[in-house]
Amino acid sequence: MCLAVPAEIVKIDNQMATCKVGEGPTTVNASLMLLDQEAGLGDYVIIHAGFAIRKLDQQEALESLRILREVIEAAKAAGIEQDRVDLL
Repeated sequence: MCLAVPAEIVKIDNQMATCKVGEGPTTVNASLMLLDQEAGLGDYVIIHAGFAIRKLDQQEALESLRILREVIEAAKAAGIEQDRVDLL
């Protein structure tokens, strides 16, 4: 299963963004080619399959990350462990 998650742009080089996922040190690279609006440093985007597919405002991104963390904690409490759950 693929899950698109919000990530903050920390570096841009030639339409490729390095994005920080959640509060940890994890970063991913994403192409900005599919966005229909300009994105810059500090902006949040939804990333799926190596592409930023939508720009989010900061409040929406942080709320989405909070909800994802709650889902992860509920899964852990239910005994469901998955790789990368500590990513966020």
